[in-house]
Amino acid sequence: MTIKIAVIQFPGANCDLDAVHVLNDVIGVETSLVWHNYFKEADFDGVVLPGGFSFGDYLRAGIIAAHSPALDEARVMLKDGRPIIGICNGFQILIEAEFLPGALLQNESLKFICKWVNIKVINNKTAFTHKMKQNEVLAIPIAHGEGRYFTDNLKELEENDQVVFRYSTETGNYESAANPNGSLDNIAGICNLEQNCIGLMPHPERASEAILSPKGTEHGRLFFDSMVEFIKRRIR
Repeated sequence: MTIKIAVIQFPGANCDLDAVHVLNDVIGVETSLVWHNYFKEADFDGVVLPGGFSFGDYLRAGIIAAHSPALDEARVMLKDGRPIIGICNGFQILIEAEFLPGALLQNESLKFICKWVNIKVINNKTAFTHKMKQNEVLAIPIAHGEGRYFTDNLKELEENDQVVFRYSTETGNYESAANPNGSLDNIAGICNLEQNCIGLMPHPERASEAILSPKGTEHGRLFFDSMVEFIKRRIR
Protein backbone atom coordinates (compact mmCIF):
# COMPACT_ATOMS: atom_id res chain seq x y z
CA MET A 1 0.00 0.00 0.00
CA THR A 2 1.67 3.20 -1.21
CA ILE A 3 0.45 6.47 0.25
CA LYS A 4 1.34 9.72 -1.48
CA ILE A 5 0.97 13.13 0.11
CA ALA A 6 1.55 16.52 -1.50
CA VAL A 7 2.86 19.65 0.18
CA ILE A 8 1.83 22.59 -2.00
CA GLN A 9 4.50 25.21 -2.62
CA PHE A 10 3.38 28.80 -3.13
CA PRO A 11 5.69 31.76 -3.78
CA GLY A 12 6.51 33.14 -0.35
CA ALA A 13 5.98 29.86 1.53
CA ASN A 14 8.66 29.17 4.15
CA CYS A 15 7.38 26.13 6.04
CA ASP A 16 6.88 23.80 3.09
CA LEU A 17 10.22 22.00 3.44
CA ASP A 18 9.59 21.51 7.17
CA ALA A 19 6.36 19.67 6.37
CA VAL A 20 8.05 17.56 3.67
CA HIS A 21 10.82 16.61 6.10
CA VAL A 22 8.41 15.54 8.84
CA LEU A 23 6.25 13.45 6.52
CA ASN A 24 9.13 11.88 4.58
CA ASP A 25 11.78 11.45 7.25
CA VAL A 26 9.91 11.34 10.56
CA ILE A 27 6.59 9.73 9.66
CA GLY A 28 8.03 7.74 6.73
CA VAL A 29 5.40 8.36 4.07
CA GLU A 30 6.10 9.30 0.44
CA THR A 31 5.69 13.07 0.19
CA SER A 32 6.28 15.44 -2.71
CA LEU A 33 6.79 19.20 -2.78
CA VAL A 34 4.56 20.40 -5.65
CA TRP A 35 4.53 23.88 -7.18
CA HIS A 36 0.98 25.19 -6.91
CA ASN A 37 0.42 25.53 -10.68
CA TYR A 38 1.39 21.89 -11.28
CA PHE A 39 -0.58 20.16 -8.53
CA LYS A 40 -2.91 17.39 -9.74
CA GLU A 41 -5.19 15.85 -7.14
CA ALA A 42 -5.41 12.47 -8.87
CA ASP A 43 -1.79 11.75 -7.93
CA PHE A 44 -2.21 12.13 -4.15
CA ASP A 45 -4.07 10.74 -1.15
CA GLY A 46 -3.76 13.84 1.01
CA VAL A 47 -2.48 17.41 0.89
CA VAL A 48 -0.78 19.94 3.16
CA LEU A 49 -1.08 23.70 2.67
CA PRO A 50 1.96 24.97 4.59
CA GLY A 51 2.76 28.13 6.47
CA GLY A 52 4.58 31.19 5.19
CA PHE A 53 3.58 34.31 3.33
CA SER A 54 2.03 33.11 0.07
CA PHE A 55 2.33 35.78 -2.60
CA GLY A 56 3.79 38.09 0.02
CA ASP A 57 0.43 38.34 1.83
CA TYR A 58 -0.48 41.09 -0.62
CA LEU A 59 -4.09 42.32 -0.40
CA ARG A 60 -4.54 40.12 2.68
CA ALA A 61 -3.10 36.87 3.95
CA GLY A 62 -4.05 33.87 1.82
CA ILE A 63 -6.38 35.62 -0.62
CA ILE A 64 -4.24 35.32 -3.76
CA ALA A 65 -3.26 31.69 -3.11
CA ALA A 66 -6.96 30.91 -2.60
CA HIS A 67 -7.42 31.55 -6.33
CA SER A 68 -4.55 29.25 -7.39
CA PRO A 69 -5.35 26.25 -9.63
CA ALA A 70 -4.12 24.13 -6.71
CA LEU A 71 -7.24 25.01 -4.75
CA ASP A 72 -9.47 23.86 -7.60
CA GLU A 73 -7.68 20.51 -7.41
CA ALA A 74 -7.90 20.46 -3.62
CA ARG A 75 -11.63 21.12 -3.84
CA VAL A 76 -12.01 17.81 -5.68
CA MET A 77 -10.14 16.09 -2.84
CA LEU A 78 -12.35 17.82 -0.30
CA LYS A 79 -15.51 16.43 -1.90
CA ASP A 80 -13.89 13.02 -2.26
CA GLY A 81 -13.17 12.85 1.46
CA ARG A 82 -9.39 12.92 1.23
CA PRO A 83 -7.57 14.72 4.09
CA ILE A 84 -6.50 18.36 3.76
CA ILE A 85 -4.67 20.38 6.40
CA GLY A 86 -3.88 24.08 6.30
CA ILE A 87 -1.22 25.27 8.73
CA CYS A 88 -0.96 28.97 9.60
CA ASN A 89 -0.92 30.63 6.14
CA GLY A 90 -2.48 27.39 4.87
CA PHE A 91 -5.35 27.98 7.32
CA GLN A 92 -5.71 31.52 5.96
CA ILE A 93 -5.86 30.10 2.43
CA LEU A 94 -8.55 27.56 3.39
CA ILE A 95 -10.61 30.36 4.95
CA GLU A 96 -10.26 32.60 1.88
CA ALA A 97 -11.11 29.70 -0.45
CA GLU A 98 -14.20 28.99 1.70
CA PHE A 99 -13.17 25.44 2.51
CA LEU A 100 -13.63 26.52 6.13
CA PRO A 101 -15.91 29.17 7.67
CA GLY A 102 -15.01 32.38 9.47
CA ALA A 103 -12.18 34.89 9.16
CA LEU A 104 -8.62 35.36 10.39
CA LEU A 105 -7.89 38.90 11.53
CA GLN A 106 -4.82 40.75 12.73
CA ASN A 107 -3.62 39.69 16.15
CA GLU A 108 -5.22 41.70 18.92
CA SER A 109 -1.80 43.08 19.83
CA LEU A 110 -1.21 44.13 16.19
CA LYS A 111 2.18 42.40 16.52
CA PHE A 112 3.69 39.28 14.98
CA ILE A 113 3.85 36.59 17.68
CA CYS A 114 6.28 33.68 17.69
CA LYS A 115 6.29 31.40 20.73
CA TRP A 116 5.23 28.02 22.10
CA VAL A 117 1.61 27.76 23.22
CA ASN A 118 -0.75 25.11 24.54
CA ILE A 119 -3.82 23.94 22.66
CA LYS A 120 -6.58 21.72 24.01
CA VAL A 121 -8.10 18.98 21.85
CA ILE A 122 -11.85 19.59 21.55
CA ASN A 123 -12.67 17.20 18.69
CA ASN A 124 -10.57 14.04 18.43
CA LYS A 125 -12.63 12.46 15.65
CA THR A 126 -11.24 14.31 12.63
CA ALA A 127 -8.84 12.97 10.00
CA PHE A 128 -6.00 14.70 11.84
CA THR A 129 -6.90 14.22 15.51
CA HIS A 130 -8.19 10.67 15.97
CA LYS A 131 -4.89 9.58 17.54
CA MET A 132 -5.29 12.28 20.19
CA LYS A 133 -7.29 12.13 23.41
CA GLN A 134 -10.20 14.48 23.91
CA ASN A 135 -9.21 17.34 26.24
CA GLU A 136 -5.53 16.44 25.79
CA VAL A 137 -3.27 19.51 25.94
CA LEU A 138 -0.60 19.77 23.24
CA ALA A 139 2.47 22.01 23.18
CA ILE A 140 2.79 23.54 19.69
CA PRO A 141 4.54 26.73 18.51
CA ILE A 142 2.87 29.64 16.70
CA ALA A 143 4.33 32.28 14.38
CA HIS A 144 1.81 34.66 12.84
CA GLY A 145 0.55 38.21 12.62
CA GLU A 146 -2.98 37.50 11.39
CA GLY A 147 -4.27 34.56 13.41
CA ARG A 148 -7.20 35.97 15.39
CA TYR A 149 -10.09 33.69 14.48
CA PHE A 150 -13.57 35.19 14.24
CA THR A 151 -16.98 33.95 13.17
CA ASP A 152 -20.57 35.14 13.40
CA ASN A 153 -21.69 31.52 13.78
CA LEU A 154 -19.92 30.24 16.88
CA LYS A 155 -22.99 28.36 18.12
CA GLU A 156 -23.33 26.56 14.79
CA LEU A 157 -19.62 25.62 14.80
CA GLU A 158 -19.93 24.17 18.28
CA GLU A 159 -23.14 22.28 17.50
CA ASN A 160 -21.45 20.72 14.44
CA ASP A 161 -18.26 19.78 16.35
CA GLN A 162 -16.21 22.00 14.04
CA VAL A 163 -14.14 23.57 16.81
CA VAL A 164 -11.11 21.28 16.95
CA PHE A 165 -8.62 23.14 19.18
CA ARG A 166 -8.69 25.95 21.72
CA TYR A 167 -5.76 27.82 23.24
CA SER A 168 -5.43 26.91 26.90
CA THR A 169 -3.08 26.82 29.84
CA GLU A 170 -0.86 23.79 30.36
CA THR A 171 -3.54 22.40 32.65
CA GLY A 172 -6.32 22.93 30.08
CA ASN A 173 -7.93 26.08 31.46
CA TYR A 174 -9.20 28.82 29.17
CA GLU A 175 -7.67 32.10 30.29
CA SER A 176 -7.09 35.32 28.40
CA ALA A 177 -3.36 35.01 29.06
CA ALA A 178 -3.38 31.65 27.25
CA ASN A 179 -4.97 33.18 24.14
CA PRO A 180 -2.02 34.61 22.18
CA ASN A 181 -3.90 36.49 19.46
CA GLY A 182 -7.36 37.30 20.82
CA SER A 183 -9.18 34.57 18.88
CA LEU A 184 -12.90 34.30 19.58
CA ASP A 185 -13.54 31.77 22.35
CA ASN A 186 -9.82 30.84 22.32
CA ILE A 187 -10.26 29.00 18.98
CA ALA A 188 -6.96 27.74 17.55
CA GLY A 189 -8.26 25.38 14.83
CA ILE A 190 -11.47 24.28 13.13
CA CYS A 191 -12.66 21.66 10.63
CA ASN A 192 -15.27 21.29 7.91
CA LEU A 193 -18.56 19.48 8.46
CA GLU A 194 -17.15 16.23 7.05
CA GLN A 195 -14.08 16.52 9.33
CA ASN A 196 -11.56 15.63 6.62
CA CYS A 197 -10.26 19.22 6.35
CA ILE A 198 -8.78 21.20 9.23
CA GLY A 199 -7.06 24.54 9.57
CA LEU A 200 -5.05 25.77 12.54
CA MET A 201 -2.62 28.57 13.30
CA PRO A 202 -0.10 26.54 15.40
CA HIS A 203 2.67 24.67 13.52
CA PRO A 204 2.60 20.90 14.19
CA GLU A 205 5.46 20.34 11.73
CA ARG A 206 7.68 22.31 14.13
CA ALA A 207 6.68 20.12 17.06
CA SER A 208 7.09 16.63 15.59
CA GLU A 209 10.59 15.91 16.90
CA ALA A 210 11.60 15.94 20.55
CA ILE A 211 14.81 17.82 19.79
CA LEU A 212 12.78 20.87 18.72
CA SER A 213 10.51 21.01 21.76
CA PRO A 214 11.51 22.81 24.96
CA LYS A 215 9.83 19.97 26.85
CA GLY A 216 11.01 17.12 24.65
CA THR A 217 7.53 16.30 23.38
CA GLU A 218 6.48 15.22 19.88
CA HIS A 219 2.87 16.37 19.97
CA GLY A 220 2.95 17.64 16.40
CA ARG A 221 3.47 14.22 14.84
CA LEU A 222 0.06 13.13 16.15
CA PHE A 223 -1.47 15.22 13.36
CA PHE A 224 0.48 13.44 10.66
CA ASP A 225 0.18 9.96 12.19
CA SER A 226 -3.58 10.50 12.28
CA MET A 227 -3.56 11.67 8.66
CA VAL A 228 -1.68 8.60 7.45
CA GLU A 229 -3.88 6.20 9.43
CA PHE A 230 -6.99 7.94 8.06
CA ILE A 231 -5.71 7.44 4.50
CA LYS A 232 -4.94 3.78 5.16
CA ARG A 233 -8.50 3.20 6.33
CA ARG A 234 -9.88 4.94 3.24
CA ILE A 235 -7.94 2.93 0.69
CA ARG A 236 -7.86 -0.40 2.54
